[in-house]
Amino acid sequence: MTMRGSYFQRRICWTHPFRTDEPMADLDELKAMLGPRLKQHEPLRLHTSFRIGGPADALALVNDSAELKACLDWAAEARLPVFVLAAGTNLLVRDGGLRGLAVKLEGEFKDVSIDGSRVRGGAGALLAAVARRAGERGLSGLEWAVGIPGTLGGGLVMNAGAHGGDLAQVARRLGLLEAGELREISAAEAGFGYRSSRFKAGGALLLWAELELKPGDPLEIQARMREALDRRKASQPLELPNAGCVFKNPAGGSAGQLIEAAGLKGLRRGGAEISELHANFVVNRGDASAADVLWLMEEARKAVLAKSGIRLESEILVLGEEA
Repeated sequence: MTMRGSYFQRRICWTHPFRTDEPMADLDELKAMLGPRLKQHEPLRLHTSFRIGGPADALALVNDSAELKACLDWAAEARLPVFVLAAGTNLLVRDGGLRGLAVKLEGEFKDVSIDGSRVRGGAGALLAAVARRAGERGLSGLEWAVGIPGTLGGGLVMNAGAHGGDLAQVARRLGLLEAGELREISAAEAGFGYRSSRFKAGGALLLWAELELKPGDPLEIQARMREALDRRKASQPLELPNAGCVFKNPAGGSAGQLIEAAGLKGLRRGGAEISELHANFVVNRGDASAADVLWLMEEARKAVLAKSGIRLESEILVLGEEA
């Protein structure tokens, strides 16, 4: 499922290796269950924050855990790979698109409920919306998340955070679909680390999360949220399609500063550009291809390694086939 800072956005569940030599399986079973919510040859640029990406062989819009499990079971029987996404942030789909089945979380996966200081959100709920709902109820602990794109599930997969806060600090319990079974685990079992969790390796899909927040003054919470949004607007190219930071910050350093020091701010390839505002962002100026973005990322890696001796590690997830 997928996200940026994002990046549940995103976790992949590859039920089988790619088998591009095989035709697409019979979709009648999924059509009967989903109707118009099953789309064939759907351009994934319509479902990613980058507005880039070739077509998926099939895209299923699922509303609940039963539909999700049915899609995964179908794909396993058909020996097809599956990618589960939510908001499509922190994700770059190559221009040739994705083979197999893509699944997008809708319906109950976007629900948010609050009981006292506990907030329960579906994996497809936008993280910023969860933060705003909590703030309106006078609950503190997610102010830093109000400007982060992507979903709660994607944020948990990568343990999203900003300004000294992250989801590991507030997560209490998580609902999963793992090995074909619905499970509930404590946050201590999630293996949270810096921008990581055990879910990044695949094998389990997040369905919902329960967060434990703290009561606070609603006016102070709203002020902190406005401050967080203002910082993001001043330092990040939010007006252009992007997938968030493309590289992880190295220990004790800033990927953006390293790329800027290498002289690559404003470098363009086709419709893609290393942002003039923040060098760790690649933006789509209207007609960028995935190949354009990947070329810029490789140039940034090479330039930073040559100047600083540091190897940058990708933060965004790159999937699919070349055109």
